Amino acid sequence: MGQLEVSGARDPERYRAFSGALLRDLDALERLLARPELFDPGPIHIGAEQEMFLIDGEGRPKPVGPEVLAEVSDPRLVPELARFNLEANLTPRVLGGRCFAEMESEAAELVALADRHARHHGARVLLIGILPTIERGDLDRRFLSPNPRYAELDEALMQLRGGSLRCHVKGIDEIDARFDSLMPEAANTSFQFHLQTRPEEFVATYNAAQLAIAPVLAASTNSPLWLGKRLWHETRIAVFQHTADGISRGQLARGHMPRVDFGSRWLEHSILELFREDVARFRVLLARASEEDPLQMLARGHAPTLSALRLHNGTVWRWNRPCYGVVDGKAHLRVEMRALPSGPTIQDEIASAALFLGLVLALRADEPRWTKSFDFGTARANFVAAARLGFGAELAWIDGRRRSAGALLLEVLLPLARTGLASASIDAADIERLLDLVAERARSRRCGSSWLLSAHAELSRGRSPAETMASLVQASLARQESGEPVHLWPPLGVAEAAPWFHGYRTLGQFMTRDLFTVRADDLVDLAAGMMQWRKIRHVPVEDDEGRLIGLVTERAFLRHAIDSLREQCAKPVQVAEIMTRDLITATPSTPTIEAVELMRTHRIGCLPVVENGVLVGIVTEKDFLPVAAHALRERLGSA
Repeated sequence: MGQLEVSGARDPERYRAFSGALLRDLDALERLLARPELFDPGPIHIGAEQEMFLIDGEGRPKPVGPEVLAEVSDPRLVPELARFNLEANLTPRVLGGRCFAEMESEAAELVALADRHARHHGARVLLIGILPTIERGDLDRRFLSPNPRYAELDEALMQLRGGSLRCHVKGIDEIDARFDSLMPEAANTSFQFHLQTRPEEFVATYNAAQLAIAPVLAASTNSPLWLGKRLWHETRIAVFQHTADGISRGQLARGHMPRVDFGSRWLEHSILELFREDVARFRVLLARASEEDPLQMLARGHAPTLSALRLHNGTVWRWNRPCYGVVDGKAHLRVEMRALPSGPTIQDEIASAALFLGLVLALRADEPRWTKSFDFGTARANFVAAARLGFGAELAWIDGRRRSAGALLLEVLLPLARTGLASASIDAADIERLLDLVAERARSRRCGSSWLLSAHAELSRGRSPAETMASLVQASLARQESGEPVHLWPPLGVAEAAPWFHGYRTLGQFMTRDLFTVRADDLVDLAAGMMQWRKIRHVPVEDDEGRLIGLVTERAFLRHAIDSLREQCAKPVQVAEIMTRDLITATPSTPTIEAVELMRTHRIGCLPVVENGVLVGIVTEKDFLPVAAHALRERLGSA
């Protein structure tokens, strides 16, 4: 998430000062690009950022990130947006030889280090794009990491948006949810790969990355489940774009490009095109006092840090993001690939990074030709298709043909990536090991998302959503620890179902979400039919905005029937005339024991579950049977 010691830019004077610094940085960068002696002349480096989830014994998010980091003295482990996320910054390495094997070893070392300290706080580390057990209540501001930068960014984005954030995603299922913070971004963890490039090679490298990203993503998806729904194979792409877009209503009406985006055209001249577009399009969110005059630094023959430009760049999240840095007094440029998910294993991540790098190195040599003939909109469509469908996507390629993602990899891209990696003198054994792993994924059509969806289908029959998701998390962690790449993971058997799921702590873990509801002006006969057809005893009444306004119960129907017999009245009756308006409700985060006490005290048979005024579920006496069964099994087991 970039620099941490910053403040918001809402104060007009601070905003103008930072905007001025930003424009000076752009001017300085333009001049710097004409002075190659100020750029790093040494070998090309690669690097990566490994994001991870912290989970508890039931596979739920465990917000102990600050406590874990307080114990760890290693500066490579840093905070992320939420208290249940961490990030490991891998050491940059010279491109060549066994750089990928070394990167894999370091990532494993840091994940193990984080996991060791997490255990002291009742947590484990899991690598997965989106945690299946995450719930709406986990995506709340109270779980933001404590560093002020995150609160400032959250407030700035929400103010810029002018209201709540809407996440509307269609996949196998569909979700349409609103949030009052950027916390849904914390539902995503990624493996971000960095490739350094020389200024004169940046355009070809960046365009090659834009072309290569779709097939690499299709072979690497690991985020098919979010808030209990089966959505895109890489749902992170949709969730992140909705959460951090920062588009006002006016910009939305004009089709303005969001802050999280693939791009709109091939790059033509230099990295300046991207930075200038981002400064022109996207309002400053964060500010920081300038520590230097970049033009004076250039006049003295030094590479400026361009701190204002780098800070602003950290609030624009292109899926392939341009980056600038200074190390040991020398400037350098990088392409940061942000689209890959975390997991399923470190070996899988490194294999995807190797595929991406090999393709970029091979494709950029012929970049002037294919950027003239291959429409950028097609590259963008490839990216969306890969995120939606994974190996099920059909992708267009620069040879004019369309193929399935798997066929494109096996027939064209893997040989191309081998050539690219060999040109960088990558160890031959590592090339074969990593790209053969991708080839096996393509042949089996097995990546993280396909495994999760298959396991979900097996487990969801006869189990609550909470049990299903907990089992998926447990099995993912066990297989991650085995070190076997995902294409070798065995199917999830019924016997593996939730052996560590110790109970239902909150209503959100077992409430019924698939509701049949009525409006106040509906006929009572409709509500009666629902009860008969669905064999239910309670029908919630909601308004057009989804807000709970009443409840129709069997008892109310009985009273209505008796009154009708007395009056011998056959006139149509609306739901509003018989519904209960004095409601006792709970939220998804209400503890189970508290919900039981509410129902006992008020002598009610059901408890509507409401979040931000909107009906999201219902719990009845029948729903508590599996809770009681779990408690009984635990008691008998401990006796």
